[in-house]
Amino acid sequence: MKPLDPRLVRRIGPARRHILVTAGLGFVTALLILVQALVIARLLAPILSPAPLADDGLHWWGRIVPEGARTPATGLAVLAAVVLARTAVAWLQERLAHRAGVRVISQLREMVVDHVATRGPRWAAGGRTAEVATLVTRGLDDLLPYFVRYLPQLALAVTVTPVMLVVVLGLDWLSAVIVIVTLPLVPVFMILVGLVTQERSARHLEAMQRLGARTLDLIEGLPTLKALGRERGPAARVRELGDAQRRATMGSLRVAFLSGMVLELLTTLSVAIVAVTMGFRLIAGEIGIETALAVLVLAPEVYLPLRNVGTHFHASADGLAAADAAFTLLDEEDPARARTPLGQAPDLRGAPLTVTGLAVATPDGTRLAPGPLTFTAAPGAITALRGPNGEGKSTALLALTGLLAPDAGTVAVGGAPVLRDDAAVDEPSWLAQVAWVPQRPDLGPAGRTLSLGQRQRRALARAFESGRPLVLLDEPTSHLDRASRGEVIARMRDLAAAGATVVVATHEAEVLEAADAVVEVTAARVEVAS
Repeated sequence: MKPLDPRLVRRIGPARRHILVTAGLGFVTALLILVQALVIARLLAPILSPAPLADDGLHWWGRIVPEGARTPATGLAVLAAVVLARTAVAWLQERLAHRAGVRVISQLREMVVDHVATRGPRWAAGGRTAEVATLVTRGLDDLLPYFVRYLPQLALAVTVTPVMLVVVLGLDWLSAVIVIVTLPLVPVFMILVGLVTQERSARHLEAMQRLGARTLDLIEGLPTLKALGRERGPAARVRELGDAQRRATMGSLRVAFLSGMVLELLTTLSVAIVAVTMGFRLIAGEIGIETALAVLVLAPEVYLPLRNVGTHFHASADGLAAADAAFTLLDEEDPARARTPLGQAPDLRGAPLTVTGLAVATPDGTRLAPGPLTFTAAPGAITALRGPNGEGKSTALLALTGLLAPDAGTVAVGGAPVLRDDAAVDEPSWLAQVAWVPQRPDLGPAGRTLSLGQRQRRALARAFESGRPLVLLDEPTSHLDRASRGEVIARMRDLAAAGATVVVATHEAEVLEAADAVVEVTAARVEVAS
């Protein structure tokens, strides 16, 4: 897992701006830390060593702060000003980080939703919608701690740490050597912890998506389960999934706390080595008190940004895992192909619909479902598509709507082509003449309280009353009782008698008997060249 996903920088504008601003504020923070350390050293040195200083030791670094800082009044005033400035910078940095995080999450969420919306109903029927819903809600929300906590510390690690190291080197080369030797241990342990955190973050995201998918499916089917008296059946499975997510979450927190403890112990021991060495050298008179104080104040600041990066890495891990999942989804090839426009759709009223050699490849590319399909649907008649499940009846209806581009074949109205693999008429003008009812219609949030059969009857009523010349029905009686099936078949006959072209995918004997023409739909295996 990379500390900074380059795709965030390349594709999300607010992320780029926030990184530049954070880097600039990091340099300001480094300068303020330097001034603060030198002021503390100048202020405390006369108090700790009333005798004349044997060695100033600050050399030209001492010019950054005034000599008057040795007096309590001036020194405390300058120190207070520096502390207030650091507080203001920290407040500004967190405010800007929060705003940038919200904007990045909003933009990335919008990109994912727009991308998924272009994939079409066939992709949505593949069972990944609940996974995407969890990703764009709770998953991407984990990016906010990444921007508010982790990214600013990462910027400080690449600005404050080098600056402080150079300053320590200018003050005391031996202390700088100790810091240079011990400092690489922090990123080494961070990498080791990161490898564990990455695995646990991926497991946490997977558990959260699985729980979200099952819960959404349960909510969708709850009216039907309640009607059958089985609403309490899935409770054990949902409880099991909840426990799995709880264990994954606690595992991530456990690693985060342990990693923080390890890094804290490591940096504390490193600073202690600098302090003990400095103490012996002070006793031996090898270093001045003012230089020693400045180094002791600056040494923890060298390690602090790296330590905080490791501490906040668990917050970034979940967010980066969600961002990686989002970019992986965005990078998936869109199956929709650019098609040459054929102008406005012709009037479907009174014109036969001719389908010639229509074929659509399955997602794995091993079959054509339907295989080459040819038929003519006449106005005033019911044309039934019959075939076993998985042979492509529903896919054929999707292709007729224009929502799914076929891989071969043409659809023509009155002899004029309107849909084919590389060309299509204007989509709004075509869809304005088509009424389509899928096998599992979705009526929005208000329809979630209805059973599947109730939703199907309501969607069919809308299609029958739409007055559109082409009506496509996918298993319109599959979720209805015998009386309701009879009503739907009667409405279909009335619709055809009024001049509409009705194409229905079904395997119900009653619907097949009411059809004027029955077309067999079969799939074909794709021959792979060896």
